[in-house]
Amino acid sequence: MAASEGGHGSARSERADREKYAHLLGHAGRATVAVRPAPGVDPAPLWGSGVFVAPGWVLTCAHVLVSGDGRRRSTGPDGEVGVAFGGRVAAARLEYDLSRPAPEYPAGHGPRTDLALLRLLDPDVAHPCAWLSDQPAALLEDAFIFRGHDRPEAGTGAGSGDGAGDAGACAAPAHTIAPMDVDPFIAVRFGARDARGLQFGSDVRVTPGASGGPLLDCDRGEVVGIVKGSHREDRVGLAVPVTELRRLAPYHLVPGAAGLGDDPYHALMSLHDRWHWAGQDLGGSGEPTWFDAQHAIMSGRGRLWGVQERLQALDLLASLPAPRDPLVVAGAVAEALGRADPSGRTGRAGPWTLRTWRDGHGALYQGSDPYTELCAFVHYLRIVAQRTADEARGVPGDEGAAMRAAAERLALFVAAKAVVLLPRDRERIGPVRRRPDSVLVEFEPLFYDDAGGRQLFNWSVSEGYGQGQWQRVEVQESRGGMTFEEARGQVLRRLGPRLLRADDAAGGVRVRLEVAVPEEHWHTAADRWQVPASTRRTARLRPLGPARAVVLRDQGRRQEDREGVDPAWLRRWQGLVGAGRLTALRVPPGPRASLSGLSRLLEEADEGAVPALCRSVADGTGLEAVGWALDAGHPVALWPAGGHDERDCDRVCDEFHREVRQLLGAPKSVAELPELVRELRAKAAEGGASWARDLVLLYDDPGNPIP
Repeated sequence: MAASEGGHGSARSERADREKYAHLLGHAGRATVAVRPAPGVDPAPLWGSGVFVAPGWVLTCAHVLVSGDGRRRSTGPDGEVGVAFGGRVAAARLEYDLSRPAPEYPAGHGPRTDLALLRLLDPDVAHPCAWLSDQPAALLEDAFIFRGHDRPEAGTGAGSGDGAGDAGACAAPAHTIAPMDVDPFIAVRFGARDARGLQFGSDVRVTPGASGGPLLDCDRGEVVGIVKGSHREDRVGLAVPVTELRRLAPYHLVPGAAGLGDDPYHALMSLHDRWHWAGQDLGGSGEPTWFDAQHAIMSGRGRLWGVQERLQALDLLASLPAPRDPLVVAGAVAEALGRADPSGRTGRAGPWTLRTWRDGHGALYQGSDPYTELCAFVHYLRIVAQRTADEARGVPGDEGAAMRAAAERLALFVAAKAVVLLPRDRERIGPVRRRPDSVLVEFEPLFYDDAGGRQLFNWSVSEGYGQGQWQRVEVQESRGGMTFEEARGQVLRRLGPRLLRADDAAGGVRVRLEVAVPEEHWHTAADRWQVPASTRRTARLRPLGPARAVVLRDQGRRQEDREGVDPAWLRRWQGLVGAGRLTALRVPPGPRASLSGLSRLLEEADEGAVPALCRSVADGTGLEAVGWALDAGHPVALWPAGGHDERDCDRVCDEFHREVRQLLGAPKSVAELPELVRELRAKAAEGGASWARDLVLLYDDPGNPIP
């Protein structure tokens, strides 16, 4: 056995560590495999080792699959290789080769990583999986490396191999967990990470065949590296940190492989974390798991965020979609740790990329006191839950519903863990800055004054988060009110900074402006309002319409708490969403306008119909037509702010309706209409599309009613 070569002192120390880590070593041994020629090939020399990291997936070193002359090893008809574990050999195929450089680099250049992923060809093969660390290794003290069996029928013993010439210990058969069935040895008497990877030193000779096998940090109960090579003379070895898997990208997929989709790293680690959580099923077999072994090792250390919290948190994070940008992860980590610079650096590990929410979780281990560490994890997960809920607002159908449900589950988990925090910390963590997707200006009519019969208003500004969720950020309420012109003037003096702050919270995206007015003001051209372009005292003014989507809403139509949304309004919206194409409904239908038949025309319109008016909606026939359209439930309509009076329509009107028909034929869904109208306004501001210069879009989504 390998340990015997290190002397009696080394053997005694090893036996003591073996007892301390017995179950952990057993799990690691059973997750270790031998990589060799395909099943049925004879002779079948050992090429190297690997480790199961997710159902059907083996992580190994890329060089294990390369022969001494530099050519790819291949023994099966389709490039099959053999994976030996638990007394059997299963067929596998190379799927991802991380030693392939990125396509933007010249041939033979660019960063390479000595890692590869094999996929079992039979997806129903049952096997254990190792636990991969979510944080980089720094210093190693108690650590082991494992080597796959040369012969699948062997119970223990290193055997002989002509592989990569690296170190190892043998994995145990899959049917047993007894610690004596595993032959580990303490590979690390010292170990640290540098620019080349994880370097380690051992007191025993490194035997061949462990290239690609796992390097296990027993202090944390995690696989932290994949053994790459060693110098036999000085017993110093090198391992690839498992955090290098974060480089995994679609271009690493080998030709003809099925792969894991557009984000293979996120998909692989989600499979990993879900498998380990599923192993804790209370209704299952009750066999000891990797988590149980970690819990036994870590218990008594006074951690408030222990292995059970980590296990459940990573499972919840695995159910979320991948972050839209790695910088979002770095920003969430920086916010949770109270840092101003979201650079993705950690004090212990130096620079390393945070690609997924799991990676961000690993970045929070800062060696803080247990309570401070707990606060950081709770804060981080609270941020992730809110960010995901915000992202889900723009995702339709079942996918959006699944995102919202996953975010809610994570939020409930956070709430349960936050109960032990001090009130000041719960208050600090609670109000995570949300990502708005709109700003609403609402003009609320009060009454007519006694002197001149003028209608008076109050106004408010709210940030919108979708599905009827609004937060008032500014409000003017008085018993006396003010005229519409006075209210609009006050709004415009304050609106610019509000929009800029909302844009910043939305990640730099210009959010939509929604303006809710009563029916006497449906002709309001809010897109032509001018607001300051910055927060400077002397900032220039610029019109809103060309730069951001601006829509009008009916102030008189909202969701009442008891009655809910008007059924006709909801039915019309669902018709627009489900329609194959949008169609323009000219209202009134002929050149000689008449109020008769307007209600019938609008009530009998097709599901994809959008009312379009060329008349003024400030009064007369246009005002009545919009009123009938809203009563019939129409949520979307178009008209010019300065439409013509009661005179007959002319060729200008015909051209307007022709352009509207073309506009409505462009979007694939009604949700695209606000942005298409914005593009037209931008063209009009530059001298084109003059017909759209004062185009008003009524866009009243009943799924997002005003407060």
